[in-house]
Amino acid sequence: MTFINLESSKTNTPHPLGDLTTHITNDGSLSLRNSYYKESFHSLSGAKKESKEKFLYPSQVNRFFTSKELRVLDVCLGLGYNSACLIESVINSPITLNLWGLELDQRPLRTALENPIFRKSWSKSILEILKSINNSGKWQNDKSHGNMVWGDARQKLTFIPKDLYFDLIFLDAFSPVKCPQLWSDEFLHDLADRLAPNGRIITYSSSAAIRGSLQRAGLRIYSIIPTNKEGRGWSAGTIGIRESQAKNLTSNSTTWRTLSNMEKEHLLTSAAVPYRDPTRTSTNKEIIYRRKVEQENSQNESTSSWKKRWDIT
Repeated sequence: MTFINLESSKTNTPHPLGDLTTHITNDGSLSLRNSYYKESFHSLSGAKKESKEKFLYPSQVNRFFTSKELRVLDVCLGLGYNSACLIESVINSPITLNLWGLELDQRPLRTALENPIFRKSWSKSILEILKSINNSGKWQNDKSHGNMVWGDARQKLTFIPKDLYFDLIFLDAFSPVKCPQLWSDEFLHDLADRLAPNGRIITYSSSAAIRGSLQRAGLRIYSIIPTNKEGRGWSAGTIGIRESQAKNLTSNSTTWRTLSNMEKEHLLTSAAVPYRDPTRTSTNKEIIYRRKVEQENSQNESTSSWKKRWDIT
């Protein structure tokens, strides 16, 4: 794998959000690595592949084909894969799409659009939409439209009309241990409050802390079934839906399943202690320290003990 640093050749001053390095994932699609978070935007298995398997397929957008409008919030737009895959899946359908995005850093999308490998991944119509988002923060065609709000998602969420509730909310921030600001109990409750009655919050994270927060926000939790046993192998992410709609969720999906006993017990361990950010302004270090103290005082089973019981390495 070849990494190309996009910042060092331009300036010797580190960017406050970290330098970006390009690389190609195993499905041939472009991704980036961020030096501040020390994480890649996607798994090595494939950037576009991951967006489809962990966000698009669990959305089951065909269930909205009889609706007048599909309302979607993409938290952490990044390179734009999740939104682009969604748009691509409905562009020839009867759906009218109302898409909103939240993103702090505009560089990933701009970098992607400048890369020929990324551009070859999409049709001309999808690229025009992404270019419009990058240039003006919005896009519109005959029946669909979208708006980007650039800045800290914790505060910028309030810039979205308060009477707009979303059928799908994608949460694709860097991992909770690196970017806890966007995984706090408070922010997850804020997102759940913006969920339409039949809506879903979808994320790649299977963290007990995140699942616990979504449950406290009144959502029923489901586990996304991994397709290639990457990572821990037992889950590829999480779907949260309102308890009132749980009975309407079909039980024969090949994409998701109810939580296993192992996953349910995970929610009773110290790993389930939430990230807390009551003011929505705390730094990552402040949130991590706050959680560490709470975990040290927790009476929950230790995560190591849970792993030992379930033979998890």
